[in-house]
Amino acid sequence: MRKITNSLFSILFIVIVIGSYVIVAQTTVTGEWRTENWSDKKRDNNKIQLNFERRSERGRRSQNGSSFTFDELQGLTREQTQNGQVNFRLVREAGVVDCEGTFVNGKGSGTFRFTPDSGYVSGMKARGFDFEKASSKYDDGVDGKLLFAALLNVTTALADDLKSVGFGQLDVEDLFKATIFKVDSKFMAEMRASGFPNLDMEDLVKARIFKVDADYVRQVHEMGFANNDFENLIKFRIFKVTPEFLGELKAAGLSNLDSEDIVKCRIFKIDADFVRNARAADPNATIEDMVKMKIGVHKIRTRT
Repeated sequence: MRKITNSLFSILFIVIVIGSYVIVAQTTVTGEWRTENWSDKKRDNNKIQLNFERRSERGRRSQNGSSFTFDELQGLTREQTQNGQVNFRLVREAGVVDCEGTFVNGKGSGTFRFTPDSGYVSGMKARGFDFEKASSKYDDGVDGKLLFAALLNVTTALADDLKSVGFGQLDVEDLFKATIFKVDSKFMAEMRASGFPNLDMEDLVKARIFKVDADYVRQVHEMGFANNDFENLIKFRIFKVTPEFLGELKAAGLSNLDSEDIVKCRIFKIDADFVRNARAADPNATIEDMVKMKIGVHKIRTRT
């Protein structure tokens, strides 16, 4: 009995010690997958959109959709997506997703089983990304976050890349954002070098969404605007402020415009022709006057 007790104590001790560093065993995640009839739509024929749905640890339905190339899906070809039974798998660093089901006339559905990789968890934790820590947005349990990481293909190489530029404290959510919006160390370094040393991940995501890069920063600088106001850059991109548009306004007689004036011109569709007509009616018309003319508060007479 004493020998058995000592053995149990030793096993328990090992589990506790290992458990402080990695997750000893992961729960297999199961759910359903489906895809719409993609073959009759204008899509890349080398990719397929798969949607995965599972019950979260809190009983809620959790859904994730991603686009995959057929090279990524072992055991599935484009021809198999027309009709018939299928068995295929997605092998990622975060774990393996095994799928089975049926396609009928290009529309598929079935079940999946995700087996997380505990080595991935420990590797990410060593890099400062703790999948066991609760997060504000992706708080779907450890296995739910790992499934999401597998579908997105969040890698330790990306974690190393982001850490290499000394960006500061990042978490698992930042890894997801960086993967989705293609934020890497190169993009971080370029934005820093263009005059924005203090951007956080949210800013970099905005930059990716609105296509603000080092080249656009240069364009804005050449327009004569200081490039130290990041939010103005975002506004310029949203309202399609270009060097050509600014040049047309200047040629029409507008000068010394600030960034807010330029944005107003875009919002209220004040172009070079409108400026000329407004100045013909009132040579001293300001941007505010032109805005009022546009919305009908003041009338404008056109030249004949």
